[in-house]
Amino acid sequence: MRLIRSALSATALAALTVGTTAALAAPASAAPNTTPQKVCGSGYKTVNSAPVGSLGTVYLTYNASNGENCVATIRTNPGTVREMSAWVFVPDTEEGDDDWGQYTSYAGPTYVYGKGHCVDWGGHISNVYVQVTGSNCGSLKENRVTYTR
Repeated sequence: MRLIRSALSATALAALTVGTTAALAAPASAAPNTTPQKVCGSGYKTVNSAPVGSLGTVYLTYNASNGENCVATIRTNPGTVREMSAWVFVPDTEEGDDDWGQYTSYAGPTYVYGKGHCVDWGGHISNVYVQVTGSNCGSLKENRVTYTR
């Protein structure tokens, strides 16, 4: 099981680092005071977050009415265009979503059905990457990794 989860996490990370076609997406406009709820929708509540160095935060949100998770990466200081991403992956179902491109304020939203499942999620801003695996699994301990490229 650990080997499978590790392989799936590696797959999710590979999807995060590829993103070449999504890099051509139009930039999101700078939105001061952007929140995960403004990006994902009003029914989504923040259930977890991870800092992206001092550049921003990746948020994991959940909507209890439809069982979906949403991830958004939001910059601390919107402004000039930077490479950014947000991604979410459910290892049990091998379903996921990602958004990768050049943005001024935030990346995402990315959605996946996750009710009753552990989720892997993360994102990046410029050269700072965050990956959280085994998240929101009850008593199991999640694994967080932050690195620069």
